[in-house]
Amino acid sequence: MTRIRINRRQLLAGSAVGAATLAAPALVRAQNGPLKVGVLLPRSGFEAAIGQDCQRGVDIAPPIFKSLGLPELTIMNGDTASNVDVAREHAEKLISDGAQLLVGAFDSGQTTAIAQVAEQKGIPLVINIAGAPAITEQGYKFVFRNFPTAITITADGFANQKEIFSIVGVEPKTAVFMRVNDTYGTAMSKGVAALMPKFNMPYKILEEISYDPAARDLSVEVAKAKATNAEVLLVVGRLNDALLMTRELIKQRWTPEAILSMGPGWYEDQYFKTLGKMSDGPISFVPWFDPNKKLAQTLEAAFVKAYPGSNMNTNQVFTFEALLVAADAYKRAGSTDPKALVDAIRKTDITDNVSVGPGIAFNAKGQNDKVKDSAIQNRGGKAVTIAPKEAANAKPEWPMKPYQNRA
Repeated sequence: MTRIRINRRQLLAGSAVGAATLAAPALVRAQNGPLKVGVLLPRSGFEAAIGQDCQRGVDIAPPIFKSLGLPELTIMNGDTASNVDVAREHAEKLISDGAQLLVGAFDSGQTTAIAQVAEQKGIPLVINIAGAPAITEQGYKFVFRNFPTAITITADGFANQKEIFSIVGVEPKTAVFMRVNDTYGTAMSKGVAALMPKFNMPYKILEEISYDPAARDLSVEVAKAKATNAEVLLVVGRLNDALLMTRELIKQRWTPEAILSMGPGWYEDQYFKTLGKMSDGPISFVPWFDPNKKLAQTLEAAFVKAYPGSNMNTNQVFTFEALLVAADAYKRAGSTDPKALVDAIRKTDITDNVSVGPGIAFNAKGQNDKVKDSAIQNRGGKAVTIAPKEAANAKPEWPMKPYQNRA
């Protein structure tokens, strides 16, 4: 046996190294990339089609990031099952399994639950899609949103509506408002009530009709809307109810002059593919991509190649941009440590992006307040941009062609 003599100085030095290792094991592990990103989406449940559509934005990102000189990400998938409690549970599980940053989750209620977990655990959350204003009004330090709030969506929606009215030379005088009664729909309802007078909109809302987003029948609600004899149908909903509503409009032989949607559902591929020519006409006022931007063209080309016959939309664009924020921050931070990542995200300044507006940057609340919305219209199985004029590639068609006159 060989005796090893350790003097007092060596003993203290060794103890210090051991203590430092025990004190910061997370940081030691954090230096080993690639960054582990937990992507939470409603992959099952009544919002499954949209969650799966968002996933396409994840799937086409890697080669584009590589071409931009951005680092590799390891994606860890989580399913919220279109349920708030499940979203919270799976956010905790992803973090427990090693996720160093979270992205998600499309639905405002589910995203609110995930934001609470991220803040408690000290793990950054980059929201892909969720419009409820309260999410970034809580004073959170680890939550960032590259998506407009319901108030911004509503304000931009009214501004774009007035631009369209000016182009077509028509100002409708009456509208009926149908909306989901979930977190997003309620926030949008408050936004409509608060902002309509400020924009001096030409029409009056005759009635507001709310319904469950998981509803399987909207015949009564559509009948009530039709009975108002409103010129315009203003809607805030999801894909499932957009399909149900359209089928009822056809069945009840009611075609309003325009369907104005301030939210998802009406522009999604499943809507086009399910309804064919009956999908033409609705105008959506939503966060969208600028077809004139170089990265938007790159993303769309990659999407069309990966999914022939499909159309790129909000779901892929903002899920892709959420990952873009993560990869950009990871590159600048040079570490997977959550605190280093948060510091880097706060300093985000991405001008080469996809969505409408000057780029991606976050204010003190973690909100990108520079992102803008577009007006898009369903035309021949795809969505064309009709406003604002700086991001438009088509002119609006008004009024809608009656459903009963379509082949």
